[in-house]
Amino acid sequence: MLYAVLRLAAWLVARLLFRVEVRGAEHVPRTGPAMIVANHSSVLDPPIVGAVAPRPLHFMAKAELFSIPLLGRLIRAVNARPVRREGVDARALREALRILESGHALLVFPEGTRGPEGVLREGKAGAGMLALLSGAPVVPAYVEGTGRALPRGRVLPRPAKVRVSFGPPLGFAKVEGPHRKERYLEASREMMAAVARLKQAERVAEAHR
Repeated sequence: MLYAVLRLAAWLVARLLFRVEVRGAEHVPRTGPAMIVANHSSVLDPPIVGAVAPRPLHFMAKAELFSIPLLGRLIRAVNARPVRREGVDARALREALRILESGHALLVFPEGTRGPEGVLREGKAGAGMLALLSGAPVVPAYVEGTGRALPRGRVLPRPAKVRVSFGPPLGFAKVEGPHRKERYLEASREMMAAVARLKQAERVAEAHR
């Protein structure tokens, strides 16, 4: 119930303050496990992607947030789970796999942390590992404008146009053997390449508007 209320509030803010536009929502599976993988330039990304996605999303958030009074309870209520950013967090990986195995959709940021608006960085191996271990379809998403609306270091958001584009799902076969770690990284690179194609498509569409 709380998730639905907060999702509606996030959608209203996204429409009124950021004039959010959504493309390709039909690519997100309506049921069953799914990974949504997106670029990351602002703390606005999780609530905005969650607001425009056609189904409820789960996501992982840095563990430090869960120790903040009230905020920790609030983000747990909107399906967030903690992850430590130092090294490999095996517990967070197990929790993410459990979410997918339960048939839910999980929002993942392969870059791992926020970067500048419009700059796509290399994906970390963790996203690829999760995709290959779970076998879930992977839906790329490109988020544009959140880094202008609320960049790192800014406290209050400012009005800015935001767009979210979803692309066709990617599939990754499970691998075994000594080279699986290289395949995890390769899969993450493929995810970011798909996000880059969505970015390029947005640039082409913008030129013709």
